[in-house]
Formats: sequence, C-alpha cells, structure tokens
Amino acid sequence: MPHRAGPIGPDCRAVPLADAVALAGFLDLVPDPRGVRGRRYRLSALVSAAAASVLAGARSLTAITEWIGDVPAWACRVLGFPTDPLSGTVAVPHPHTLRRLLVQLDGDALDRAIGAFLTARATPAGPGLRAIAVDGKALRGSRTPVTGHVTLLAPMDHAGHVLAQRQVADKSNEIPAFRPLLDSPDLTVTVITADALHTQHAHGTYLRERGAHYIAQVKVNHPGLFDRVHRLPWREITLTTTTTPGPTTAWRSGG
Repeated sequence: MPHRAGPIGPDCRAVPLADAVALAGFLDLVPDPRGVRGRRYRLSALVSAAAASVLAGARSLTAITEWIGDVPAWACRVLGFPTDPLSGTVAVPHPHTLRRLLVQLDGDALDRAIGAFLTARATPAGPGLRAIAVDGKALRGSRTPVTGHVTLLAPMDHAGHVLAQRQVADKSNEIPAFRPLLDSPDLTVTVITADALHTQHAHGTYLRERGAHYIAQVKVNHPGLFDRVHRLPWREITLTTTTTPGPTTAWRSGG
C-alpha cells in the first residue's frame, strides 16, 4: 500500500524543490526499467524526489524514503506524485518501490540526464576561454566487503560547476570513459585539463574535433614522448594571444 504524505505545511525551506523540479525535466532521457502494467508513479517524480532528499541531507536509502514520506503534501504535488481527486491526499511510494527502481536504473543514462541538467544550470562563462578540469574520484562509502569502490569521472569548470559524470567500469580505468563523458557539454571556447593518464592521441583528436583547446601533461613514464617534447625548440617558440577561437595544444612536461 502506498504511504500518505504528511499534512500541508506553510514552510518548506529545507526542501530544495527548485533544483529537483528542474531536474525532472531532463529525466525523460532515462529509460524506465519497470513494466508498463502497475506503474503508479512517474519515473521523473521518484528520481527527482530522491535527488531532493539527498540535497536536503539524506545519506542513505532509508533516509531518502523517510524524507519523501515526511515532506508536506504540496511539495509532493510539485514533485509530481499523484493526488486523489476526492480526498486531495497525495500518495507517496513504499520504500521498496523506490529501492527497486533505483537498483534497476541505467546508470549511464541517469548520468547523461544529470549532466545535461548541470550543464544547463551552470553560470555562463565570461569572455575568453572557459577552463574545464577532468578528474576521477572514488565515491565515498561505495566499497563493500566483496566489491571495490565506485569511481566517477567528471568535468568541472573553475567556477565549481560539475558539468557531467560517468562511472568508470570495473576492471578498467578512466581512459574509455573520457570521450563519452565529454559528449554532452559544449566544448567550444574551452580549454581542457586532465591527468597525464589522458595524454592520449585519440583524446587529442577528439578534443580538436569538438573545437576545444587542451593542455596535455607528459611524464617520464612515457620516455619516448617525454624526450620528444624536451627536444622541441622551446626558446624559439613565441607565445601569442588571439581572439579567434581555434583548437590548440599546450604541452607541460613533468617528472
């Protein structure tokens, strides 16, 4: 049986509804793994409510479902939960309903939807190149006794806006996730920085095709390339400034 939302309250300042409702508009990119029969709640309502609960401080699935059950009824309406036409009450899902959906969701499709949302809400860059750093981090709390931690790769601009994210596949590294990660953000008039791991010919070709500038690090664990870079006539190279965007490469060597 569905739970019933709490009474309507005049104030809900702790509920980050604006971001959650805006996210719901991008969740059509996520395929619904549930069967057509028996769907009581829209996928966008369930996932955006889960996102709102996390933004409000929930740190576990139990806390997420408790938050959804405790918020005022008007907040549930805004998030897209159905309203009984006779009583006006709002039905919210049983914890198992939300748990099953979150387990079945396509993680890459969800990442693309969240990335599109984050890109759309990012503050427009000012004049000049927009700097974007690509880096991977282990997800805290994701390690279990039988599995390693989950690693996410994400691009972030220097204003602190995360533009997308993608999970690094188990038994792999960040290299295969680099290009799919950057397919969504607009890379024109940007300069991309990343770890030396991503100093790859294929990455450079991809970034040039996307109209991006990039800085590639070269370390001594690539001795052939490291030696070729050091042999370049650096003293004869003149740094210039141009107002016409165009793909360029900058090399930085390091020990």
